[in-house]
Amino acid sequence: MAGKEKSSGFVSFFNKFAATATEATGRPAAFIIATLIIVVWAVTGPLFNYSETWQLIINTGTTIITFLMVFIIQHSQNKDTLALQLKLNELIAANQHASNRLIDIEDLTDEELKTLKRFYIELSVLAEKNNDLFSTHSVDEAMGVHQEKRAVLEKRKKAKN
Repeated sequence: MAGKEKSSGFVSFFNKFAATATEATGRPAAFIIATLIIVVWAVTGPLFNYSETWQLIINTGTTIITFLMVFIIQHSQNKDTLALQLKLNELIAANQHASNRLIDIEDLTDEELKTLKRFYIELSVLAEKNNDLFSTHSVDEAMGVHQEKRAVLEKRKKAKN
């Protein structure tokens, strides 16, 4: 891919490993294997008299796997989230009616996000009042666009009567 940043050897290895691991562990076969391991462990309980060592084996194994998977899953989620944000940014930048202020919305504080959410709730209420499923507004032009749409609706109503 043109312009692709070169990664260090370890980072490149980890990216490939994480992608392979998340894909492999997300398959039904991985679940079946994990279930079979638990069943085999449970069945061997009587053979080992349900000893502390028998219990320690499953506890240690699952703890280690869980600990490592947290980092792999987080890496995968970070990568997916960044890719999704970039795709959304492209759509926002390409749409003349969308507010470019939304491009870096993930960097806003929790309070700023709550304020913006309240604004969009108000837009939703305005769209509901118009009984128009396809009403859309940007942050910057919402009220003006809303008024223009209402004027068009009023003209249509008058023309029908």
